[in-house]
Amino acid sequence: MKLVIAIIKPFKLDEVREALTAVGVAGMTVSEVKGFGRQKGQTEIYRGAEYSTNMVPKIKIEVVCAADVADRAVEAIQASANTGAIGDGKIFVLDVGQAVRIRTGETDETAL
Repeated sequence: MKLVIAIIKPFKLDEVREALTAVGVAGMTVSEVKGFGRQKGQTEIYRGAEYSTNMVPKIKIEVVCAADVADRAVEAIQASANTGAIGDGKIFVLDVGQAVRIRTGETDETAL
């Protein structure tokens, strides 16, 4: 099993969700987060005054899936979240040692 974590631009969430559903991902966790990467924040104009924000709003998507689905999930996220502009985000893939469905006690792949 793999944990796929994607940090994306907020307006791309619906496209990414649809792309993941199409490759067979059954569920996901979505969080609103803030952070910065190479761009070190952004400059915005509010009521005529320019100001800098150190943290840029992003969406964090977490998906646990079978190892054979993980590569397709990464490709789906990359294709659907890509705008070609700086700050499109990152994808991380980690190994998952165990999963347990609380309600039934099912474990690992059957718990997904």
